[in-house]
Amino acid sequence: MTLDPGSAAIIQLAWARRLGLDDDAFSSALASGERIVRADESARTVEFVRLFGSSALVGPQWVIDTAADIPDEEMAQHVTLLTLTRSHGGHGLGAAALFFADDLPLRQPPEEMTVSHGNAEAIELEGRCPPDDVNEVGLSDLENRYTIVHELEGRRVPLACGAYSEWEGLLAHLGVLVDPEWRRRGLGSLAASIAAHEALAAGLTLQWRTDVSNTGSLALARKIGLSAGGIQTSVHLG
Repeated sequence: MTLDPGSAAIIQLAWARRLGLDDDAFSSALASGERIVRADESARTVEFVRLFGSSALVGPQWVIDTAADIPDEEMAQHVTLLTLTRSHGGHGLGAAALFFADDLPLRQPPEEMTVSHGNAEAIELEGRCPPDDVNEVGLSDLENRYTIVHELEGRRVPLACGAYSEWEGLLAHLGVLVDPEWRRRGLGSLAASIAAHEALAAGLTLQWRTDVSNTGSLALARKIGLSAGGIQTSVHLG
């Protein structure tokens, strides 16, 4: 689905505040064509973010100076940040694709399902999933959780969870986790739709962030109707 121009401005505002920039930083950068930079000598993470044609780099001044002549297309690649920061112990985090939406089609379940808002079901679901999936989704950091549960042999079993947390009171940062034994049945799309429509009802714009190599998550973002809007590349400093 196509984003309203006003929604793109809201997304850029939220990210500007998240990165410690001026509220109009991204819109000003689009007009000037220059990269936004913010030097933070105490930063233990270096972040490069590109949104709707504007880019920002936040980290120590030595990173900003070293990256000054490197094009945005190269900065968006995780290997570039790793190379720039290797002498300072740069490691981890990777590159994440950013998807957004200000409206989504409503998905109806094929049959009646129970949705729990409790923490216990979400925690149990995490225990059924691979650690890499659990770490990327980060359900424990997403305050609003909607877990699809199924009655099985007299007990409630969590199958999938869609969740979100608020960013700067403007964005709903979405995440979805599905029990591996119940994948490829549409439960991920359904759980995402439930969480997304709760967030939209709260007046938030939707955000989905996933590793650029996670083909399943990328496909799910597109399937439910989110639009690609940028990329975030990050490294920790040793």
